[in-house]
Amino acid sequence: MRQNYRLNTANIMTTIEEKIEAFKQLLTIMDELRDQCPWDREQTFESLRHLTIEETYELSESILDKDIDGIKKELGDLMLHLVFYAKIGTEKNRFDIGDVLNYINNKLVYRHPHIYGDVEANDAKTVKDNWEKIKLKEGRKSVLSGVPVSLPPLVKAYRIQEKAKGVGFDWEKPEQVWDKVVEEMNELKKEVEEDNDHEKMENELGDLLFALVNYARFIGVNPEDALERTNKKFIHRFQHLENKASESGRSLKNMTLDEMDVFWEEAKKIENIG
Repeated sequence: MRQNYRLNTANIMTTIEEKIEAFKQLLTIMDELRDQCPWDREQTFESLRHLTIEETYELSESILDKDIDGIKKELGDLMLHLVFYAKIGTEKNRFDIGDVLNYINNKLVYRHPHIYGDVEANDAKTVKDNWEKIKLKEGRKSVLSGVPVSLPPLVKAYRIQEKAKGVGFDWEKPEQVWDKVVEEMNELKKEVEEDNDHEKMENELGDLLFALVNYARFIGVNPEDALERTNKKFIHRFQHLENKASESGRSLKNMTLDEMDVFWEEAKKIENIG
């Protein structure tokens, strides 16, 4: 018989016991869904993969929007996925949720010797540097081996630079990095104006983007977040432009750039008022 669960929707902080009980409920629900629901029964590691990526981006969007309720809901969706993967692992007799939790617990204790050992680390930079050194002791042949191959290029560039910084391979001052940005910009400009070789232009543009990511890191800006905010800003302004054109019975294809710019500037003013 299907059990009915009382869902706690109150916006309150729960005790440890209540959190454990809620997690137990999720595990029980997962068992029942896997046993009784035709869709849930069919899922595999591979079929869930793209859905998990989608949920991760939805969480990212809620974070950028500062939507606290959205963050809570998206974390719940991701938690379901984690439990789902563990359930499949159990069915394959490879691992269960306990193995997953024990792994991360042991890893966190081992990689935080300044908390669970006698290592001194009084600032975040030292902690991060120690973290990278510990990972090398675990058998990794390269500091960069911890960067997932499938990461989006912009995120990957940021993580590569962070990893290199962890072992001391980094610029000393933001001004040095900006000089590198200008150097790469000039090299790209020269390639475009003089040779116009597609492969060389691609290489120079890649170097410029990598340098810009580096500079963003030095001034404390996450480039992926910055670009996504600009994407959202452009979408908002462009859709305002489309709506205004539609209201006036015009088509964007038949409008001049000056005419479109009027609505574009209007959208910017609305943003500033908001």
